[in-house]
Amino acid sequence: MVNILQSLSKTIHLSAILAVLLFAALFFAGGDWAFDRLFWSWLFRYLHVVVGIMWIGLLWYLNFVQIPNMQKFTEEQKPAITKIIAPAVLFYFRWAALATIVTGLIVAYLNGYVHDAMILGIGSGGKNTAIGIGMWLGIIMAFNVWFIIWPNQKKVLGIVECAPEDKPKHAKTALITSRVNTLLSLPMLMTMVIAQNLY
Repeated sequence: MVNILQSLSKTIHLSAILAVLLFAALFFAGGDWAFDRLFWSWLFRYLHVVVGIMWIGLLWYLNFVQIPNMQKFTEEQKPAITKIIAPAVLFYFRWAALATIVTGLIVAYLNGYVHDAMILGIGSGGKNTAIGIGMWLGIIMAFNVWFIIWPNQKKVLGIVECAPEDKPKHAKTALITSRVNTLLSLPMLMTMVIAQNLY
């Protein structure tokens, strides 16, 4: 077991196998099962939650851990973050953001509320308004990741050429936009939970 847990790949594979086994036991034990809309809705909701945890977890890691502690690193230590850790974090961060939006839209489509939610429940209100606000906040946040944070971070990290005197400007833009996403993260999560639990 220690051998498995020392490898992230083996750990994730085992976690997926355990999840599939638990799913099979719970799904098939009832006897009345089918690969219908309910099944696909559940599957994409599960994937939505998994990638959403990755996305918001990395957003909070960046804002609560990495960014506040960067000034504590010496100039010799900073390349460990800027050349190795930050690019890896930003890879998973941006793709998890996209996957969260795509799986969320699929869930909304499969459950028949994508249109009502996208128009913020005008005419229907309640759950559609709550989930719609959450969906739009998520879309805004994902837009920020792909079209503001990532392009600016590429310049800061040296992935894309940038004049050294411009790097502080790009770093500030990425930081402020990341803080906007942090600001929106709790309201976004709250509206998602309200839509699932209060209606």
